[in-house]
Amino acid sequence: MFARKLRSALLLPAALLMAAGPVLHAEEGMWTFDNPPLKLLKARYNFTPSQEWLDHLRLSSVRLNDGGSGSFVSPNGLLLTNHHVARGQLQKNSTAQHDYLRDGFLAETAEHEIKSPDLEVNVLVAMEDVTARVQAATKGITDEAKALKARDAEIAAIAKEGKAKSGGLRSDVVSFYNGSEYWLYQYKAYTDVRLVFAPEQQAAFFGGDPDNFTYPRYDLDMALFRVYEDGKPLKTDNYLKWSAKGAAPGELIFISGHPGSTERQQTVAQLLVQRDVSGPAITEYLKRRIATAQAFAQQGLEETRLVGSTIFGLQNSLKVYLGRSEALADKAILAKKQAEEDDFKARVAANPEWQKEYGDAWDTIARVEDQVKPELKGQIFRRTDSRLFSMAVSIVQLAAEVKKPDGERLPQYHDASLDSLKFQLLSPAPVPVETEKLFLAAALNLAAEKLGKDDPFVHAILQGGEPQATANALVDGTKLGDAAVRKALIDGGEAAVAASTDPMIVAARRVDPIVRENNRRMRDTMTSVLSPAEEKLGKARFLAYGKDAYPDATFTLRLSYGTVAGYPYNGTVAAPVTTFYGLYDRAISFGNHPPFDLTPREVAARGKLDLGTPLNFVSTGDIIGGNSGSPVVNKDGELVGLIFDGNIESLAGDFVYEGGKNRAVAVHSAGMIEGLRKIYGATALADELQGK
Repeated sequence: MFARKLRSALLLPAALLMAAGPVLHAEEGMWTFDNPPLKLLKARYNFTPSQEWLDHLRLSSVRLNDGGSGSFVSPNGLLLTNHHVARGQLQKNSTAQHDYLRDGFLAETAEHEIKSPDLEVNVLVAMEDVTARVQAATKGITDEAKALKARDAEIAAIAKEGKAKSGGLRSDVVSFYNGSEYWLYQYKAYTDVRLVFAPEQQAAFFGGDPDNFTYPRYDLDMALFRVYEDGKPLKTDNYLKWSAKGAAPGELIFISGHPGSTERQQTVAQLLVQRDVSGPAITEYLKRRIATAQAFAQQGLEETRLVGSTIFGLQNSLKVYLGRSEALADKAILAKKQAEEDDFKARVAANPEWQKEYGDAWDTIARVEDQVKPELKGQIFRRTDSRLFSMAVSIVQLAAEVKKPDGERLPQYHDASLDSLKFQLLSPAPVPVETEKLFLAAALNLAAEKLGKDDPFVHAILQGGEPQATANALVDGTKLGDAAVRKALIDGGEAAVAASTDPMIVAARRVDPIVRENNRRMRDTMTSVLSPAEEKLGKARFLAYGKDAYPDATFTLRLSYGTVAGYPYNGTVAAPVTTFYGLYDRAISFGNHPPFDLTPREVAARGKLDLGTPLNFVSTGDIIGGNSGSPVVNKDGELVGLIFDGNIESLAGDFVYEGGKNRAVAVHSAGMIEGLRKIYGATALADELQGK
């Protein structure tokens, strides 16, 4: 599934610049924990969180490699996140006989908790500013391609040293403010993560795609895992205590999570390329893939089960990109972005030294963006949409990369990343043959249509054949669906990969040099020029505006804040909180027809529920994709809610924050407890959450 954005138009890490103006909306910002908005909180709310408060929240928050956030909510390793974040693991553990997405799941005892096949949970335990070391690596190097290689090599060395010195902590070097800062983030990684509870998909996603990215909402979008260490439930003092009353209208709240990426500080030239070139192409790709999956789902219940999560993710991405397109087509938004850029340029131009050092950055970026445009079609449509083929390429590249010095490898194969990579490659999760053939053939058809069969990537796979026949031969002939086969290839290294006659590996060997050459050309001719230009703007922003602002999102831990508040919509006002009354009313109003139908458990529980219990609520907290599963806490650090979505107005949040209508949507803590106790009879679980 596509992430919420592409970096510039290059499909590379996000451009990370500082906020473009000295004045922020009161509740705008996704702040790093080393630079929390203390002055803003003191001025507006007369509240200053202590370092102990911040540390406890940081250590209670987690990142899930399935692309979301979560938090510890009991001293026994209980982890709360969204159902839609957990759905990948639910899907992988399901069968035709036990469909946990459709029917939900509740472990009656610890012995019944289901181990996740490939879920990794990360807790940020240490942060170190390594900016000086990274920037020193390129000092005196005038050749841009060589400078980029030197920077990458130093980053790899820092991560490798960090992992070794810490005794094995996952160590990532992350860039903020577009290369003006580099930090070593170190995580405690957990891979024994077991499913404890999930409601039915219909209860978690009531209203389906029509209600997605809207409000009012009535969703119990929650799931609970338990993290184990050394075969036993994790014992931790860093967990969030549950608030029985939950969030109240007007209350100050905080959101601690891992927003994926934003583009609020890209130049106007970069935004226009997204609007005119990459955005439409990605939208077309998503629509085509959705149509393929939906046609397959119409064949029967099992087919529906196999592609249900794929359709969910693709529809979510499509709605995001349509919202982004509307935002970039909005003259008011573009005018705001142009005004911000003009102000920034004027500040730089007013200082002769700044102008000499940084003034050419905008023209350089615009020139690179023009170079990128012809490349975009290939970047977007050279895809296989096959898990098996992706694993084959990774295995082929891994065998070659590990022979090189760490600093010369492709980024995903650095020593500091290998544990997580191998954990994913050796996942025991089943790979359905039917969907592999379906999506591989469809992707090759689309690539051949858009790029031509003579495109090097397309030709390397098809070899003159037809997409469906090629997909059938590759999937039917491969043994990579067996994790033991993948392990043997990885352990055997380059010799085993070179000797393999597995058709997926053979095809991956043909594709690998094409992918490498494309990456090399893009890096040496474009990225190597774009990166220092963007770094110039990052440094200039510090000079022009200081550091009283936040960097763009990078799927790293951030702190947002706001108040529980409704907003004007459709000529009326949306209430800050919805209740179980609203859930049943909305179902009745639609005749209980999908996607507005109640589950059998919800129907049976109606007489037991306190229908006035809050179910969902909205706040002015600043979030983006990746924040799904983020805990919402009050000033006392108690959990009052669980982020699961934004409203339709929030889709412009990739580019701008508008506090009047932009809202984060969350499940209410009182509603989660009410549902656990009275819909699902999960008394012991509710007691654990409430510390009883």
